[in-house]
Amino acid sequence: MKVKPVLFSITIMLAVFAVATQASAWSLEEAAKPYAGTELEVVFLLRPGYEAAEKMIPEFEKKTGIKINIIKHPYENSLSEQVRDFVANGDLDIALIDLVWIGNFAENEWIVPVDKFTKNPDLADPELDLDDFFPLVLNAFGAWNGVVYGLPFDNYSGLMFYNKCMLKEAGFDRPPETWAELKDVYGPKLTKDGKYAFALQSKRNETQSCDSFARVLWPFGGSFLDQNFKSNLLSDGSQTGLKFRQDLMQYMPPGIVSYDHAETINALAQGDVAIITEWSAFYATLTNPETSKIVDCIEVSAEPKGPAGRKPALGGFSLAVASQADEKEQAAAWLFIQWVTSKANAKTYLELGGVPARQSVYKLPGVAEKYGYVNALVESWQEGVPEFRPRFAEWPQMTEIVQEWGTKIMLKEVTTEQGAKEIGSRVEALLKDAGYYDGKKPLAQ
Repeated sequence: MKVKPVLFSITIMLAVFAVATQASAWSLEEAAKPYAGTELEVVFLLRPGYEAAEKMIPEFEKKTGIKINIIKHPYENSLSEQVRDFVANGDLDIALIDLVWIGNFAENEWIVPVDKFTKNPDLADPELDLDDFFPLVLNAFGAWNGVVYGLPFDNYSGLMFYNKCMLKEAGFDRPPETWAELKDVYGPKLTKDGKYAFALQSKRNETQSCDSFARVLWPFGGSFLDQNFKSNLLSDGSQTGLKFRQDLMQYMPPGIVSYDHAETINALAQGDVAIITEWSAFYATLTNPETSKIVDCIEVSAEPKGPAGRKPALGGFSLAVASQADEKEQAAAWLFIQWVTSKANAKTYLELGGVPARQSVYKLPGVAEKYGYVNALVESWQEGVPEFRPRFAEWPQMTEIVQEWGTKIMLKEVTTEQGAKEIGSRVEALLKDAGYYDGKKPLAQ
């Protein structure tokens, strides 16, 4: 007769536990209630990944009552505008950080480590799963000296986009496997009748220093700096790569030194060039009938190999909470960053034209088949170069030097050796002043 009360008590306990568990289950709506009505300022670029996020934001605002105010800048202005805001203790609540700016932002304490929020059960989504991000991408885009500050948002890998119809007409049934093959075999056959084999975006800004200059260093065994942070640009590998770029220019459109991303993408999309190496984020532009004439001809593969192997470009941005925001704004900012980069939203972001850094989304059935760049993208993020550009606080000053002299090299105003020597001496002077050679400033990892 005593069994029934015991069973009854267990049943009641289980019911209470279930209700309590349900009540305590984390949800964005519950987490955001204290911050409803908060307005956040964030910088976005004029690129497909940001357009994708912008389409998603109304759902976030509806669920949370948090308002996201977007400030749009071209890439070239985005760093200076944010620095100006932070120095003036302005209104920016969420920082948009290129992977080569992370040291500058972290060392100036403009951004907040994510563990401030991941340790708070009221703000941390149990499904956050930082391990689901590609480790290379998370560490390169959002971490500095072992501390994670931002979550990968607009994520890039260098890929080779090509017009398979133009290649077929020239007698090719596959894209070039190596850089040498691109120049020596494909270049002469594809450059004719006002059409060109290749376009390497090389405008005098970050495009020159990263998308052009750096792209021909790593595959040929070169690099900006050696292990002691001394210039490595006069090394055999670096010089081979820079000279290769000069030789390859005969198969590029005239005025290639003024080509930014828009001009390069458009040249391929309009059928004026056959092959480009560009960021994965532009796949949506090249496969959109409204912006591309070659939708049925576009194919994607990994970047070509060089003597040092396949060393694809690595680039992208993270979103981080600004330290100048007040506590309420910081919490709301974290909820947005966590939500827009989440596993749950990765597929939506992908379908709208963004490139998520979540490993899980690329394993979903049908994704690789639908998005032709996926296999090459995953390969590049597994084998890429974390230090494709030096990730330290002095990069914004260093890139100005590379842009100036890299352009002069392409214009043949100086030789590759003269340009490398000028860049090297100026960069070493910059790093000396920063304390890298006297032990005052450790080499950041």
